[in-house]
Amino acid sequence: MPIKIPEDLPARHVLENENIFVMTESRANRQDIRPLEIAIVNLMPTKIATETQLLRLLGNTPIQVNITLVRAAGHVSKNTSAEHLERFYTTFDQIQNKTYDGMIITGAPVEKLPYEEVDYWNELTDIMDFSAQRVHSTMFICWGAQAGLYHLYGIPKYNLPKKLSGIFPHKIIQPNNKLFRGFDDVFEAPHSRYTEVRREDIRRIGALQILAESEEAGILIAGTRDNRQIFITGHLEYDGDTLDKEYRRDVAKGLDIQPPCHYYPNDNPDNAPRVTWRAHAHLFYSNWLNYCVYQETPFFLEDIKQ
Repeated sequence: MPIKIPEDLPARHVLENENIFVMTESRANRQDIRPLEIAIVNLMPTKIATETQLLRLLGNTPIQVNITLVRAAGHVSKNTSAEHLERFYTTFDQIQNKTYDGMIITGAPVEKLPYEEVDYWNELTDIMDFSAQRVHSTMFICWGAQAGLYHLYGIPKYNLPKKLSGIFPHKIIQPNNKLFRGFDDVFEAPHSRYTEVRREDIRRIGALQILAESEEAGILIAGTRDNRQIFITGHLEYDGDTLDKEYRRDVAKGLDIQPPCHYYPNDNPDNAPRVTWRAHAHLFYSNWLNYCVYQETPFFLEDIKQ
């Protein structure tokens, strides 16, 4: 089964051209099943690109998924039109009395700021508290993962000496975790960040465990032992050219930046980048939807509780 999205969402045509099975609202309404309800709290400035990346992964499963796109009401977007936000997004105030099978909280380019200085921080903490009470399983991505670890468990972030950017190999630490069914022993994933969380801080929290990490890039995935909260410091959802666009944007800004590691053949930005993480990204999201959400969530959403 596919994801259910509005007929005119821009991502629909991109995904259909990629042979990703999507379902419009009118077709879905004729089916008598209980689809999963997934909320995506999209904090990225390039919202349409992020929507497409995440919907591509959520749509490549046999489970029908209803998507609710959520934005931060306390932030004015400079890169996404007001018309798009008004048409396709809701705010936390509008969903705070609902319950969801799953939620994804994305990253945002604010990692150099102290958390409390982010203009929508109070709203985000309300959303994270809501997710702990009224969402069966929540996935936090990149800065969203760092923010979740800080707010929910008091784990700090640390500045890196330079931007960590590239494709890195990772070892699975908990191979029996349902998230890694079908995975190879080592898999690659993108990172793009200026800050990190550290192993020793996560290991001090009994409710958490490290699930996958890299010798070069550090922690990739941590989570609670019941997979109700999953923290991903990288970007499994990235398109093949996302790091390339970020690199060229940073160069155009005059930043002292190095090309992403292990990304361009021969480390030469003149060469087209290689995509080496797509299959594991699809498998990870499929495993999350199936084993951590669909197989575990109550049939009646009102029965969801921490």
